[in-house]
Amino acid sequence: MRDSATATAYTFSLSDAAHETPNDFESTVRDRAAHIRACHPEVGATLTFEGRVRNHHNGRAVVRLSYSAYERLADSEGATILSEAIEQFDLQFAHVIHRTGELQVGDLAVWIYVGAAHRAAAFDGCRYIIEEIKRRLPVWKHESYDDGTSVWVNGAG
Repeated sequence: MRDSATATAYTFSLSDAAHETPNDFESTVRDRAAHIRACHPEVGATLTFEGRVRNHHNGRAVVRLSYSAYERLADSEGATILSEAIEQFDLQFAHVIHRTGELQVGDLAVWIYVGAAHRAAAFDGCRYIIEEIKRRLPVWKHESYDDGTSVWVNGAG
């Protein structure tokens, strides 16, 4: 059960990869996680999901990808998804950053950080968030391959 004295926190944001290096971004999310964790002593389980750019998709060698988003709707729908997860899984907090712009293989594309009193809720809530992001978020992925071709991929969020 959530403690009303430590208000449930959630944030969804998009982050443009053109304005940061991969190391700066990863340092930012580590710092954010430490701050959030310190604000929630009632949390017994935290879970971090990192979605990274992999070097393959459907048997093809991926060299980079680019995410595009309808930002206003993505921010609104992302906040709705997090609010739903908090209510359904009794999370104390849920935070997501989804990057946009061009990313290289190995780059962090989606960061999810959740906390709950118990591990089952944290796992279930995190899984719900990533699946709903992929299903509902107006974010599109454009993959580039080693043969010089590229394609838009469904379920890119």
